[in-house]
Order: sequence, then structure tokens, then C-alpha cells
Amino acid sequence: MPKINLLPKEMAELIAAGEVVERPASVVKELVENSIDAGAKHITLEIQRGGILYIRVTDDGCGIAFDDVPTAFLRHATSKIRTTADLERISSLGFRGEALAATSVVSKTEMFTKQKDDVFGTHYIIEGGEEKLYEENGCPDGTTIIVRDIFYNTPARMKFLKKDITEGNYVAAVFERIAISHPEIAFKLIKDEKIALNTSGDGKLFSAIYSVLGREIASTLISLEAGGPVSVSGYICKPAFCRKSRAVQYVFLNGRYVQSNTVMAAVEQAYKNSAMVGKYPAFILNIDIPFETVDVNVHPAKTQVRFSDEKRIFDAVYIAVKNAIVAKDTRPEIILNKKNTSFGRMSAEEYRQEVAKIPPTPAEKAYGLTKPTQKPTEKPVVNKNNESETSVVFRSDNTPFFERKDVKEYLEKTKSVDVNIKVDEKPTEIQKDLPKEPAIEKKTVDIDSAVDFSSEPKFIGEAFSTYIIAEMDDSIYLIDKHAAHERINFNRLKSEAVNESQQLLLPVNVRLGREEFDAVLQNLPLLSKAGFDIEDFGNATVLVRAVPAMLFSEDVADMVTEAAKNILLKGIPESEKLDRIYHTVACKAAIKGGNITTKAELENLAKTVLADKEIMYCPHGRPVAFKLSKREIEKQFGRIV
Repeated sequence: MPKINLLPKEMAELIAAGEVVERPASVVKELVENSIDAGAKHITLEIQRGGILYIRVTDDGCGIAFDDVPTAFLRHATSKIRTTADLERISSLGFRGEALAATSVVSKTEMFTKQKDDVFGTHYIIEGGEEKLYEENGCPDGTTIIVRDIFYNTPARMKFLKKDITEGNYVAAVFERIAISHPEIAFKLIKDEKIALNTSGDGKLFSAIYSVLGREIASTLISLEAGGPVSVSGYICKPAFCRKSRAVQYVFLNGRYVQSNTVMAAVEQAYKNSAMVGKYPAFILNIDIPFETVDVNVHPAKTQVRFSDEKRIFDAVYIAVKNAIVAKDTRPEIILNKKNTSFGRMSAEEYRQEVAKIPPTPAEKAYGLTKPTQKPTEKPVVNKNNESETSVVFRSDNTPFFERKDVKEYLEKTKSVDVNIKVDEKPTEIQKDLPKEPAIEKKTVDIDSAVDFSSEPKFIGEAFSTYIIAEMDDSIYLIDKHAAHERINFNRLKSEAVNESQQLLLPVNVRLGREEFDAVLQNLPLLSKAGFDIEDFGNATVLVRAVPAMLFSEDVADMVTEAAKNILLKGIPESEKLDRIYHTVACKAAIKGGNITTKAELENLAKTVLADKEIMYCPHGRPVAFKLSKREIEKQFGRIV
């Protein structure tokens, strides 16, 4: 056996540093967390070349005393824990005492730090773990740490780094998560001399989310808050805005960003039957629990945690998210694009220019008339009724039409003509056959005040034999009749302990694949609970004697086959399998798009949907209805801006 040797100090430090510093983002995380623990209210991060060349973290925290600076760069040197008992109640972000030591071993590190009451600050330089400079220096309160040339002395680690832009994105991701977790701190990120992020530090979580994630995501969020031993607060997206990936999922445990399968599963379970299949909710959750009920000392990066009671955390998150969805989710609203027409809201001059572009008509050519291309200098023409003409037609020499000599002569000749033609009171034979026009009562009507909106849905009609159109309050609703009926059926099935069955006149034999056959036989109690009466008929065939009562003249073979496929997956809980069976039954029993439906049925369906906030999405997550507000319609017609 080879001889066992003690590793040199330098080698041991490099190995230890590798556990903490994987890339520039690792350094940023540790340094920024130290700034937060120091009580900083403003933290600025500047990086160059993705942090490989240059990292600078500046804060206005408490600073470090002159005598403590060299000690801070030693391994396992920390001010955050003292006794074994402190490990059971870790409340700070950093506590291992390895951040500065690990960073200084693989880089060229420089520190400026000063406490508030000290006259002078400290300037300290350490490269590759070796002290280069240690002196008093004039500097502002707080701490500035500069890290240059990461892995300059470990080329084997350097070659595993990605491109500068990729490493910069890793750094930004870490910094953004920290910025969201502490909205009371103003964060600034400068990448290659350009400001990439700037939060207000006003203490409002939504402000931090808006700054980091942008308006598009922030506008889809709803807030939640649930107190108790496990406090859950934050924001979740509306089910209609779930995304194709889990990229926007943030969990902060006692102010620390963590990755937790327990929390993720609880959130996604709460969205089940509301989110579209294959999409994932966006959420930003703050979970506060007693420090002694969680172990954060699991991984050097401190992103993995272990709970003393996983079920308690799961239940608290699930209930908080589910309640928020039920209470605050609203129907998706249709936002139309702004109407854009050639003559919409243009000035008189712009209008004349547009009219001038229209080719002249044959009559205009014959009389030598042209379109108005400029504002006339003449006074407005007044007709014989003392009314101003609203439009003036020009000749090519810009002479107004009614000022022309030939036109004036014609008008003089026609002045003596009596245009008041008298008609005999006795109607002609032709006039006898004409219907008498009713008298019209003239009155002014205010359209908005004349409309009597109520909370009772008003059925308008159906489009494409699929979408119900209904009016309620100040909005029009488009309702997918299949999705709506499917959700109503699904809710009915889930509300019954055991669903009613209807016996088939003749049992139906259904031939299944071997896997589907096994799935049906293993889940006969669940199928029975849903209303099926199925038994083994041998040779991969089942005998169906009864189906759920809500089904009529459906293809039993297709229905049982689809139900078998939906419960085929292994490892899913029994409740999930039952929901899958309910999905199949609800879908098969629902009205289909394109089916002929009576007006009474459509009216009843519209009233049911608009009266029940739980009927928001079909079991597969598609929206049941969209809302188009009166205001949005009026904007399209130019009634309002």
C-alpha cells in the first residue's frame, strides 16, 4: 500500500477552496451575503469579463476592525457562530468562515474597510493566500472587496470556465436572487461599465420583483400571505400565465435562497387542474420558520436544506398557494391592439394632405377642380341661410367654387325660381300604396346612462358552434362551452364520495394492451369509485358492466382505453390516479365544440360559469372564459383614448 502523506498547506487550501469557489458567481454570492450580514443598506457589484477578470463588491455595512482583517482571511474564522448551540439556530447567511479564505487562495484579493467610529480604515492585499499589504488607509465607512484574476494560479480550474458572457449571466442570476430576497436593500449591478440592475431598496417585494424580472412577469402575479408557525408570503402567477419552464421559481427560507423539492411539489400540486399540462407556475415565496427546525449546514453552497418536518412545510405552502389562487385569480382579459387608421385623430392640415393624395374623380377633372392642399386664405363662404360652408372646393387657380363668375351668374338666374312646390292634399294612387312614415320623437339620449348593467349574465349568442357570448356588468365574456362543461363535470365527480353508475344493457368487452390491462386491474377500486363496474375477462380483456351516470351513448371501449393510459404511470399517488380517471370521464361527458346546443343549455352554462369563480380552467388547464371589457371596446371605436 502506498505511503500515506500529509498534504501541504497550499494543496489543502486549494482543495478546500474548490468546494466553495466553483466560478465567479460563487465568489459574488459569498461576498454579497457577507455584506448583507454586515447590515448594509446599499450594495454595488461591478464585474468585468463575466467576473473572471474583475469583481468589486461595495457596501455601507458595519466594516471590520483593523486588527481583525488578517484573521478574517483565515479558514473557519467567523463572527457569526461561537458555540455548538449556535449551529442549531443559524440566522445569518454566512457562517462557515470560508468565503474570504477560499476566495483569496485562488485570486488576487484587495480589501478596503472602515468602521463608523474609526478615524482610519484598513487597506489589505492578499494574493494566492499570501499577505502582500496590510496598512491603515483613508476610506469610507463600510467594506469594498476587489477580486482579480480568479484561478490565475490553478489553470486546471480555469479551463472549465465558460465564455465571459455565460459566466456573467451566472453572476447576474445569483445577484438577482439575492436582490429579490432582500427588498429593503438597494442593489446595483454594473457589467462591463454598464448598469444592468438597480433596485430601489424601498422594502417592497413587488418593487424588487419588478426591477429584476420586469413588467411582463410582474403584471401576471398575485400576492399571497399566510401566517402561523410556518409563515408563507410572496407572489405567484395566475394559472393562465404558467410558463414552459421552471426558470422563474424562487424560494427564500428565512431570507436565504434555497432549492427545495418539497416546496416546488407543494406549489405545483396547488396548481393542479388549473395550470395547463406541461406548463409550470412562476412564484416568489418567502417562508419563515423557526431556525431550529431547518438544517442549512448540508452543502458548502448553502442552497440545499433539510427540514425536520417535511409534511408541515408541504401543507403550509400548498394551502397558502391554493387559497390565493381561489381568492385572487381573475378571468383572463382580452387586450386588443390599438386601432390604427389613416384618418384617426389627425389635424386639419394632415387631413388635407391625406385627401390630396386621393386621385381626382372624372367630374373633378372635367370641371378643373383639385383637392384642397393648403388652408384657404379667403373668408369662409356664407350661404343664403347664413350658415358657414363646412368645406370649400378649389379650382386649380385656388379660386373658391362659389366665387367663380359662371357660378355666380347661374345662382342669380335661379334666385327667382320658387322651389316651394305645393302638393295636393288628396294623395295620388301611387301615394295611397306607400306606408305612412311614423312620427319620430326627437330626444337626446346619454348612451352610457341609458344602459342598465346588472350582475345577471345576459346571453347574446354562440360563435362557431363552440364559444358562448354573454354580457355581464361592463364586459363581454367568450366562454368555451366544452372546457366549461368539462370543468363542471370534473367538479361534480370530485365532490362525490362514490359516483353514481348506470348499468349497460349489454356488457361491453374491451381489449387492452398488456400494460393498460394491468393498470386497469390494479386500479379497479378507483375505477369503481368513479362509477365504473369493470371485471377481468381474461386474455388482456375486461368486461364493462356499468359506466358513470353522466355518460350517455359514449364509446365505452375508447373511454376505458383512455382511462387506462391515464393511470398507467407508476409512482404517482392514488389521488392523482383518481383525478386522471375523472379527467377522462369529465371530458367524454362534456359538450363538444361544434355540437348543436339549445339556447337554454347555453344560457344555463353561461350563468353557471360566471357565477362560480372556481370554474376558471378546464381540468387540463385551458381557460374556460375570456373577458372583453366595455372600455377596451370603446377604445377601438375611438370613444375614449
